[in-house]
Amino acid sequence: MSLTATAKAGPSRPAGTGPGPDDGRAATLRRTWRKASPYAYIAPFFTLFLAFGLFPLLYTAFVSLYRVELQTSGEMEWRGIANYTALFTDEYFWISLRNTFTIGVLSTVPQLAMALGLAHLLNYKLRGRTFIRTAILLPYATSVAAATLVFAQLFGRDFGLINYALGLVGFDPVDWQTGTVASQIAVSTIVIWRWTGYNALIYLAGMQSIPHELYEAAEMDGASRWRQFIHVTLPGLRPTIIFTVIISTIGATQLFGEPLLFEGSISGGISHQYQTLGLYMYEQGWGFFHLGRAAAIAWVMFVVIVVLVGVNALIVRRRARKEAGR
Repeated sequence: MSLTATAKAGPSRPAGTGPGPDDGRAATLRRTWRKASPYAYIAPFFTLFLAFGLFPLLYTAFVSLYRVELQTSGEMEWRGIANYTALFTDEYFWISLRNTFTIGVLSTVPQLAMALGLAHLLNYKLRGRTFIRTAILLPYATSVAAATLVFAQLFGRDFGLINYALGLVGFDPVDWQTGTVASQIAVSTIVIWRWTGYNALIYLAGMQSIPHELYEAAEMDGASRWRQFIHVTLPGLRPTIIFTVIISTIGATQLFGEPLLFEGSISGGISHQYQTLGLYMYEQGWGFFHLGRAAAIAWVMFVVIVVLVGVNALIVRRRARKEAGR
């Protein structure tokens, strides 16, 4: 090797010597980074969750124990559980809780049943399946405001298309915005229209994950398509159905936009006939300016959701144990 090449290569470590302090420090840094890098990757999620999820939840619980008015939000007066006791003695709270339950049932049960039927049809080879899948997802992409305003016109008492169609078959016009059952059916129809296609695509994805060999074996055994649906499709879709039931239950409990825009009233009709818990919370907080009571309603809604999800999970677990014991 020439003298010039040796000078460019720099001084070499004498033979037989161990690694220098710089090598040990670099190895330590690499080991530290390997251990810390997973936490660094998930840190943005937890930062956002703490800022926009956990902190608002805890602060709402804190505010629910005080009297806080919107006009003077900086002044807080300790009330303890008085906001909750006042809530439970308010008849409109129980009306909104009942309305939330009935509208939830009227919208969730038909919605999931129709979504399951649509997914079952789309699971077979049909012409234009891609177009149909896109078309049934369009209502979900439509804004709540646009969909609700259109349906409010359709359900109009005097000039609505629904009453016109009912008149053609001999029925009297229905006051969809005043009657309790009629208004809840109308609001539920909007929810069904918006979410059926979304759930149908979820069910379709679940159906396509079921092994085709199970259908072939059932067909060889002489099972009709209906029996294949009952004994092959539904058991294979059980986790997906549980997921959609839980998500739909949470969505029904938080229902807000459809009842608010259906008539444009925060009271949910002249007799609160379709006021949900979400609308009741909005009325207390931004209609009557009682932020403390609105925070208490938010926590009651949270507890209701936890209880409903827990009941669903308990029913599913008991059913699974019963089937496992057969």
